[in-house]
Amino acid sequence: MKHKKYNISVEATLEVIGGKWKCVILCHLMRGKKRTSELRRLMPDITQKMLTQQLRELESDGVINRIVYNQVPPKVEYELSEYGESLEGILNSLCTWGDGHITKVYGNKSDMLQESILNE
Repeated sequence: MKHKKYNISVEATLEVIGGKWKCVILCHLMRGKKRTSELRRLMPDITQKMLTQQLRELESDGVINRIVYNQVPPKVEYELSEYGESLEGILNSLCTWGDGHITKVYGNKSDMLQESILNE
């Protein structure tokens, strides 16, 4: 199997957590296990198809764990894997930078952020 060569290490990082939704999903999972329906409520602008795709990719990359409970009706939860927990510093830094960016560009951060558990 031929392995991809990267020009710079950040490409490898972005391959795993890049895109509009993956970091948001990971930030929610930093606060604990979530069911798919919980993630949909927390991220109302994501489609079910996109959420499913992003969760599958994060699971495939070993960043999250999918936990299936053997019950009726079926129950599935997602959580950060131990490997995924190593992204906490990066995600916190992205949030801190975003706070500063919003303040610099728009002034009042609270006017620009939607109500969310992540924005408290």
